[in-house]
Amino acid sequence: MPILYHHKASTASRFIRVCFGEVDFEAELVEENVWEKRPEFLKINPAGTLPVCMTDNNHALCGPHIIAEWLDESFGVFKRDRRLLAEDPFRRAEIRRLMEWFLIKFEHDVARPLVRERVLKLMMPADKGGGAPDPKMLRAGRANIRQHMKYLSWLAGSRAWLAGDRLSYADLAAAAAISMMDYLGEIDWNANPQAKDWYQRVKSRPSFRPILADRIRNLAPVSHYADLDF
Repeated sequence: MPILYHHKASTASRFIRVCFGEVDFEAELVEENVWEKRPEFLKINPAGTLPVCMTDNNHALCGPHIIAEWLDESFGVFKRDRRLLAEDPFRRAEIRRLMEWFLIKFEHDVARPLVRERVLKLMMPADKGGGAPDPKMLRAGRANIRQHMKYLSWLAGSRAWLAGDRLSYADLAAAAAISMMDYLGEIDWNANPQAKDWYQRVKSRPSFRPILADRIRNLAPVSHYADLDF
């Protein structure tokens, strides 16, 4: 069986897990603490980043964009109206743009500072960067999330789905990013009703159930995290 090296607090890992669910692709989940820099893992992915998918024939697919493209080329072409990358080249470009927005820009502006300070530092030993949260980083992440939520609300309010008229990788990337922030209670849903309506639709999909069942050690989610009608 293929193996997916991931972490429950990793936006990119969550994205790929949901993508696997959408195309009915099964993989064994192996949680990887990247700060440990295990030599065995670094042999697979010298960059030391997540997620990484080891296929049955021992090909290492490293990174969410690479895995998503491979998944589409291997399985998506058979899904017809359930395909997560559009057939139209301009629509595909828009899907990829939004994937990059949420997996790179949102990650840099919001997820990385908040997850590192509130989650990972509690898991990491002091010599690996663990310790008390940095208030400056928390303030920066919380200020940035407000602007990102405004943009997400605009997308959700002006389109059937974020990149067009059907569910795509763009929605799954955004929902993966939002799900971790929602786990931490960092989103004001009352201020973003259009984004809330869109997120309810995505989190109600069967592929999202494993994400909603996630629990991070010593850190419980907010009470509405797994509620489909929050």
